[in-house]
Amino acid sequence: MKIVVRNILAVLIGLIIGSLVNIGIISVSHYIIPPPNDADVTTFEGLAETIHLFSPKHFIFPFLAHALGTLIGSILTAGIAKSYKIKLALIIGFFFLIGGIANAFMLPAPSWFIVTDLLLAYIPMSFIGAKVMTKKPSIPFFSEEGKDCIS
Repeated sequence: MKIVVRNILAVLIGLIIGSLVNIGIISVSHYIIPPPNDADVTTFEGLAETIHLFSPKHFIFPFLAHALGTLIGSILTAGIAKSYKIKLALIIGFFFLIGGIANAFMLPAPSWFIVTDLLLAYIPMSFIGAKVMTKKPSIPFFSEEGKDCIS
């Protein structure tokens, strides 16, 4: 039972931290690559109406946010989980992929970005995150020596 609880907690932590990474990158992106003049990025509706003004450089940070959020979430999940590390990390990728698909329907982004984002930012990143953590020891905070914070 302890393993199941820890695995569920691993997925929840991966989803939360991965989402925070995603939001953090999106939040700072307009400071690094300013939106086009007359683009309203303060609301989702404004973004949807003015996204046609965006050039390819404006899609770099959304892609990085999706990819790195998924990668970090998957690394944490695989590092915290007791078993099924790869499968649980892939669950993170599938959750973020569902969000990416929903976003693709709600926001009229260019087709090239949608295809690139859906194919490269979610499942491949979660698999890479899982592989990174299955080749290394678990996250030290959640060590195997019986000194787990969560056992």
